[in-house]
Amino acid sequence: MIAKLKGLLDETGADWAVIDVAGVGYLVHCSARTLSALGEVGESCTVYTDLQVSENDMRLLGFAESAERDWFRLLTQVQGVGSKVALAILSALSTGELQQACANGDAAMVARANGVGPKLAGRIVNELKDKAGVVPRGGVEPAAQLSGSSSADAVSALENLGFKPVVAARAVAAAQGELGEGASEGDLIRVALKRAAG
Repeated sequence: MIAKLKGLLDETGADWAVIDVAGVGYLVHCSARTLSALGEVGESCTVYTDLQVSENDMRLLGFAESAERDWFRLLTQVQGVGSKVALAILSALSTGELQQACANGDAAMVARANGVGPKLAGRIVNELKDKAGVVPRGGVEPAAQLSGSSSADAVSALENLGFKPVVAARAVAAAQGELGEGASEGDLIRVALKRAAG
């Protein structure tokens, strides 16, 4: 599967871009946020991708950051949310806002996206509220971005100790903010435990 493309931005449209990778143009469908993050035509860019294959279609979805792709995958697991609706949600809300909305059960915030009614928005926040703490945030608090496997392992360790996913992720994010990017899993767990228990 194609996981990432790195090349030149060749062309853009309302909800797509063509990325030229060594002379091959890849058509990727993107959210409005990703399109604006790609830069100008002719500039180099990187997109994280998700390949969707159906009976009569194959499409490549592109995202400016891996957290946005993770949220896209979560959203499309919800009944009634296809790739178009998921991209509309990711166009209307940043990954941080989406995470907050799901964690707080704020369906009205999700319903701001085009094509998302109150009923579907309610289903999205209900189904994703337990997963909201597991996916990295995209841009609300830099310290809360969980990067690398040590932070993911630390979250998993706290969950195994009985902490809720949201609590575990927040505690590890706070620990990572305190200790810095290169913190070991052991240090993250030690500091996160103090935060989660406090």
